[in-house]
Amino acid sequence: GVGKTTTCVNLAAAVKAAGKRVLLCDFDPQANATSGFGIDKRKVKHTSYSMLIEEATASQAIVKTEYADVIPSSADLAGAGVELIGMDHRERKLRKLLGAVREDYDAIFIDCPPSLEMLTVNALCAAGSLLVPVQCEYYALEGLSDLLATVRLVKRKMNPGLALEGVLLTMFDSRTNLS
Repeated sequence: GVGKTTTCVNLAAAVKAAGKRVLLCDFDPQANATSGFGIDKRKVKHTSYSMLIEEATASQAIVKTEYADVIPSSADLAGAGVELIGMDHRERKLRKLLGAVREDYDAIFIDCPPSLEMLTVNALCAAGSLLVPVQCEYYALEGLSDLLATVRLVKRKMNPGLALEGVLLTMFDSRTNLS
């Protein structure tokens, strides 16, 4: 509810409109980025779930749209965190999968789920940098400190190249003190 998907979809489309080669990986089981690009998640053969769990390749999962190439998601992804538990190098699966198509794109955006769990850790391990949308309200700042602690841990243990692009303030309301 903070604007992660809206930010991701709009940034991907804007970068594509600027003439760049863009891939958006929908890594959220809600699959709103998938539907936001006009893709019917029920009609795609491969998704981010089938890449992680069923051994599909990133190339097989990519759907081309007018606004950006997309690796769609589906509700199946909700159970992937549990299925990943017994796998070797589980936190680096997305990094490896996207590595196979990295050279084909100028920018790859990953839309993350709304919680700090294995899918988010996978996304952080795959990312070169992250932009953190934060709602302009007090309780969102408490959640931000938890996220930044996770980012520091991932950076120290799994992805030393991970950089924080910045914090994007969303849902601004000039009537509140925090805004």
